[in-house]
Amino acid sequence: MPTLINKHQLITDIHPKSQVSESYRALRTNIQFSSIDRVVKTILVTSAQPGEGKSTTAANLSVAFAQEGKKVLLIDADLRKPTLHHYFGMSNRYGLTSTLVNRSDLPDVMFETSIEHLHLIPSGPIPPNPSELLTSQKMKSFLNTLAAKFDVIIIDSPPTLAVADSQILASQCDGVVLVVCDGKTKRDTAKKAIDNLERVQAKILGVVLNNKRHKKGDASYNYYYGQNE
Repeated sequence: MPTLINKHQLITDIHPKSQVSESYRALRTNIQFSSIDRVVKTILVTSAQPGEGKSTTAANLSVAFAQEGKKVLLIDADLRKPTLHHYFGMSNRYGLTSTLVNRSDLPDVMFETSIEHLHLIPSGPIPPNPSELLTSQKMKSFLNTLAAKFDVIIIDSPPTLAVADSQILASQCDGVVLVVCDGKTKRDTAKKAIDNLERVQAKILGVVLNNKRHKKGDASYNYYYGQNE
């Protein structure tokens, strides 16, 4: 039987020399070289549908950037089904929603993780109006403030086809990475997700093919980065 990786395992931290970790570093490198004319600092990670591995990708990609010595901020902007706090064993009592509704200041919602150079802003309490919060001027100003403090900001968002949240965030970010699951995401579904992102003029950096199965003897869990043409 293939070796399974725990859903909330930071493989890039626990097994930095594994093939999976190397794939995350390759993804990091491809993102860094994806744009010659401008710096890609704010990166949105999303998927077409739930369960495709976007949060795992966002968390491990953040670790990969931090391991390079970059000052990295990971934000859980999935205000409907947040999970990133689980990866770092943190509480979700305070976070992004806390500051967007003016209940907490930045130092109260941004936490150091066990990974050197990596900070996390959890989602905070789930609000009744996620889309309205994400499209607010407060959110735009918040991201601008953070961009001046960090080298890289990675944002996890809800699946693109489920709600409009990821499209709202994509329009505010320098680039988007779309995660699709091998054997699960249909071609038409992936194309529809890309169309939705392009409709808001998002810059799609590429696609991560998650859970790619190989022949016997190869790694059973891998990531592939493909530049969007």
